[in-house]
Amino acid sequence: MSGESDGDAPQTLLALYDSALPVVYGYFVRRCGDRGTAEDLTSETFLAAMDAARRTAPPVISVPWLIGVARHKLADHYRRRHDRFTVSVPETPEPAEPFDDWDAELDRLVAEAALARLTEQHRVVLTLRYLDDRPVPECAELIGRTVHATEALLVRARRAFRTEYQDGGAS
Repeated sequence: MSGESDGDAPQTLLALYDSALPVVYGYFVRRCGDRGTAEDLTSETFLAAMDAARRTAPPVISVPWLIGVARHKLADHYRRRHDRFTVSVPETPEPAEPFDDWDAELDRLVAEAALARLTEQHRVVLTLRYLDDRPVPECAELIGRTVHATEALLVRARRAFRTEYQDGGAS
């Protein structure tokens, strides 16, 4: 149950647009490194959000929910890109010097797996604070909590992440 009447969700999204746009765009820019792609994915996110807001039973419109939509759009983007660029290469050239960045890559994969298993609330606050480098007061405003409650949430989220990470990212 969304707590909003069907006609309110599109208005809520429009009212949230100005404050949510830099958050969603920043989410993509940090993960794509390409402004054009980030702009396209930001547009796709807000179009999908408006489609969802117009449904008979719309979701509760919020910045964390928009980040969830953005995550799906980013995953779709990488799937499309992977499919488009999958071309067989007759022979792969050897790198000039051996590339041994496996430990860092493995750490990144384990961290992503650990983050993915956290609750959405923990994932959103950690992403805003550490990946998007937002100060705690701004995180609090974006997720609709007090600064004190956000700091407490960050403590719990870091603890949950540490536990998941120490388990090695295993399900």
